[in-house]
Amino acid sequence: MVKQTWTFVREYLRAPKTIGAVAPSSRGLSELIVDLAGVSQADVIVEFGPGTGSFTRRILEVKRPNAALVAVEFHPTMAAKLRHRFPQVDVAEDSVANLGQILAERGLSKVDSIVSGLPWAAFDEDLRDQLLDATLSVLKPGGRFATFAYLEGSVLAGGRRFRRKIRRLFTEVHRSPVVWGNLPPAFVYQCIR
Repeated sequence: MVKQTWTFVREYLRAPKTIGAVAPSSRGLSELIVDLAGVSQADVIVEFGPGTGSFTRRILEVKRPNAALVAVEFHPTMAAKLRHRFPQVDVAEDSVANLGQILAERGLSKVDSIVSGLPWAAFDEDLRDQLLDATLSVLKPGGRFATFAYLEGSVLAGGRRFRRKIRRLFTEVHRSPVVWGNLPPAFVYQCIR
């Protein structure tokens, strides 16, 4: 865990807008986000921004043995560490903006469950819209998209814009209770297409 935390801190200091976290997510947050994403019932699962794999580990614990899992990691250092830590995971070192192509290359088209570790509130509006468009283009009707937000960031302008955007785009949006044991405290948005 110390090694993962150091990786996060180092990479965050190098590129805070692409990493978006200073420490790996807690076990409690990992369990909650994976549960709310409906991973255990999914046939096709995609993880956005897995970093060092806090959510990945939990996904692997609960997913069906024959379910497809694709982890999309933009940051090369994080992608390499994820491949080393979880050699059984299909890691696409790419942008979520290219999600349709990433899935097509794997013979997949529609997704049941998306678990996101992306720092949505840190993105500019154009990038956020581009990534959400890519998300909606592959998520099945009734599919689940779960992402987290830090409690303090949810009141900032970027956090408020993101919340308004997902409420317009998805059929249902639910906010979980706060996970106080996470550093910093966070909650999960469960979005259903």
